[in-house]
Amino acid sequence: MRWATLYARSRQLPAAVTALLLVTAGLWFLARGWWSPVPVVLTLTAGIAVAAIGLSGQDPDLDRTAALPWPVRRFAHLALIGLAAGGTVLAFQQLGATTVATEIILRDAAGLLGLAGLAATIAGGQFGWTLPLLWAAITPFIPDDDTTTSRVVTWMVQPAGTPAATWTALIAACAGAATYTVWGGRR
Repeated sequence: MRWATLYARSRQLPAAVTALLLVTAGLWFLARGWWSPVPVVLTLTAGIAVAAIGLSGQDPDLDRTAALPWPVRRFAHLALIGLAAGGTVLAFQQLGATTVATEIILRDAAGLLGLAGLAATIAGGQFGWTLPLLWAAITPFIPDDDTTTSRVVTWMVQPAGTPAATWTALIAACAGAATYTVWGGRR
């Protein structure tokens, strides 16, 4: 069990959990009167971004000497970030009068998490926040013209049951989880 504590500290998990809770609480408090998919996307993006910073350790050579296989740890770490971010948003939204569909929150958390995994694999764990933030930043500026392209690019703010949004999030989640699990954060 000591390895779990060392792993958590080396990946800055205590700071990430604290930041995740503070970001979610702060954004929910600011948006509680107009809680909708847009503030949910902002909250999930911010939560995943602060937690994704720990997707790589400080010493890649030390990481390679672990007794347990790294792919299992990497997948578990990525999954826990998604569960924590999505679960925190779901919990906080229960405090308000309006809620966003659970399907939207789960879809967006999975897709954003996949983007964080891709970013960590491509640019390094400390840059795991870049792809989720970039995609969330461009989404509001894309016109919603009911084309498949528009629905794919704005998948985070599409209503529940939109096939293009669901498939985009699923592909991002699977691609990001697979690449990060197999290769880990860039050195």
